[in-house]
Amino acid sequence: MVFRVDFSCFLRIFLLIISCFLFSHATAFAQLPQSAPDRAAGEGDGPFDRLIIRGGILISGTGAPPTGPVDIVIEGNRITNIVTVGYPGVPVSEQRRPQADENTRELDAAGMYILPGFVDMHGHMGGSAQGTTAEYVFKLWLAHGITTVRDPGSYNGLEWSLSHKERSARNEITAPRLHVYLSFGRGHDGPILNPDQARSWVRSLAQNGGDGIKFFGLRPDIMKAALYEASQHGLRSAAHHAQLNVAWMNVLDSSALGLTTMEHWYGLPEALFEDRTIQHYRLDYNYMNEQHRFEEAGKLWKQAAALGSDRYEYVMNTLLERDFTIVPTFNIYDANRDLMRAYTAEWHRDYTLPSLWEFFQPNRIAHGSYWFNWGIEQEVLWKENYRLWMRFVNDYKNRGGRVAAGSDSGYIFQVYGFGFIRELEMLREAGFHPLEVLQSASLKGAEALGMDDQIGTIEPGKLADLVIVDGNPLEDLKLLYGTGALRISEDNRPVRMGGVQYTIKDGIIFDARQLLADVREMVKLEKERLNYEIYLPGTKQVD
Repeated sequence: MVFRVDFSCFLRIFLLIISCFLFSHATAFAQLPQSAPDRAAGEGDGPFDRLIIRGGILISGTGAPPTGPVDIVIEGNRITNIVTVGYPGVPVSEQRRPQADENTRELDAAGMYILPGFVDMHGHMGGSAQGTTAEYVFKLWLAHGITTVRDPGSYNGLEWSLSHKERSARNEITAPRLHVYLSFGRGHDGPILNPDQARSWVRSLAQNGGDGIKFFGLRPDIMKAALYEASQHGLRSAAHHAQLNVAWMNVLDSSALGLTTMEHWYGLPEALFEDRTIQHYRLDYNYMNEQHRFEEAGKLWKQAAALGSDRYEYVMNTLLERDFTIVPTFNIYDANRDLMRAYTAEWHRDYTLPSLWEFFQPNRIAHGSYWFNWGIEQEVLWKENYRLWMRFVNDYKNRGGRVAAGSDSGYIFQVYGFGFIRELEMLREAGFHPLEVLQSASLKGAEALGMDDQIGTIEPGKLADLVIVDGNPLEDLKLLYGTGALRISEDNRPVRMGGVQYTIKDGIIFDARQLLADVREMVKLEKERLNYEIYLPGTKQVD
């Protein structure tokens, strides 16, 4: 008896599986969230004919150490001059200072640190199932110094996402500048079944103004066609190499076809396998059971080639040669190694919306809410997973590889803005010097977006995207959190220090503390409407 394989049937089954995966990842974005309102009067000041920021300490983002005090001159939305005006601990030389006239706005930054605007390379613009409106998300981003965001997936759809990108570019809304990377195949009439359909979809995205494509993995011939077509139209690309596809294509395979960035860790340890070709899955594994998915992922780096081995060196050197960008998003899996820390983070009380808190709770349906049976055994696995993962990422950086900061907030107890600062802390944990951390948060993301001639460092000629912080973030990155850093006062009282004071985007000054106050009020009013209090997971009584 001869058995014949119906390949078309197999392909349809496979594409159905992929559709289920995409559904699980995008459940929170099934409906469009409320659009951002127009920028209110008094919300953001400027741009100005001439703005001078006076007396701050400059961290340029180029890798140079701090210097100052400096005065920074901005005309419209461009930096035009940076002038050193003195020395630490002595009065500023007024003779050196650029002079103001009647058309000049001056901003006192004495004693503060001035950084380049941050670039979040993995930021989702909210979703209706989470109750995270665009205004809520955008204000939390800006309040933490984030002036540029790449939205990988753009799950709210191309039209909605491009509308907000364009309104932000015109500064009609209070928002970072936005880059729209649409999930591959979104909006197509049915599954994409062949390379011709892939090329057509990519051309349509380019014609409609998209910036790039987010892949979860595809059949190799389809992905090859899509990436080639993207390169022909100047579109960039990102990939979450999902377990459903990674045996077909890991980061070595996709980067060879022209992929520009990888998200998270997926596809990287698989490229480092020496004694296997497929992850050592438990035999009852089911991808749609996220306890399986994330627990088993915590074992992946121990299956990868050891530091210094031939395979390790081959993968490392190949990715370096291809100028490949890694966006690790360490923070989004932080709960895996310490669940209690994640759900008791101090900002949840005032800044997490009730609907978002409900979305975070253990749930067999909601993506990233997989705390069905998570204990010390799983956390220990993930602590070791992080050690090996961070070692590779730090080694990649040390050899000249590009590592950019991204947060992926809105999942797994990570709140917008706060999750990005946690990412910076974890890059520091991985071995990055604080100056390297700030490069990953600004210049490296700008390079990956092809915008390093415009943003990413503080230099004359570049866009005026700046972060002004009360305190030295090199000494403690926690000073960047909206909740600040805990200190003790001279009279022996606990106090909060630091926090972003001002975020300047496109020459417009936003009061970061007022933005945080706006978000606190949103959360407060919603709690009052629902008679709601934040509760510990598993303690809420259900009628």
